[in-house]
Amino acid sequence: MKGSYILFIFIPNETRIKIGSMGLLTFLKGYYLYVGSAMGRNGPTSLENRVKRHVSETHLKKLFWHIDYFLASDISELIKIYLIPSLIRLECVLAGEILSVCDNYIKDFGSSDCFCSCHLLYFKDFPEIQRIFNR
Repeated sequence: MKGSYILFIFIPNETRIKIGSMGLLTFLKGYYLYVGSAMGRNGPTSLENRVKRHVSETHLKKLFWHIDYFLASDISELIKIYLIPSLIRLECVLAGEILSVCDNYIKDFGSSDCFCSCHLLYFKDFPEIQRIFNR
């Protein structure tokens, strides 16, 4: 299956996490939405397998993408996943929509292969996230 996905991640306390080549970044307490895509028909690039990779134990995978480093942190907690099956890449459209209502974002995170500002968006409070889906 092809498509995009949104990972909902909670950070309970302000912390610093080393994100690969981006270096040590500060993350505020709150909720982060990561928007990704997987456009392969099968194998590691399918939607199902990409999401399985994100939820797998850190020691079972090589840290490669920015999100791998973020999820590997002891403090980050993956709390929800939305799958969006689609034959077209919606990742940048979704990131742009969420960017218009988020409290902040992590510049260049997860967007090294496109022209978006970022694919990791910050919300101070969980209820604020509902603004995205109630529009």
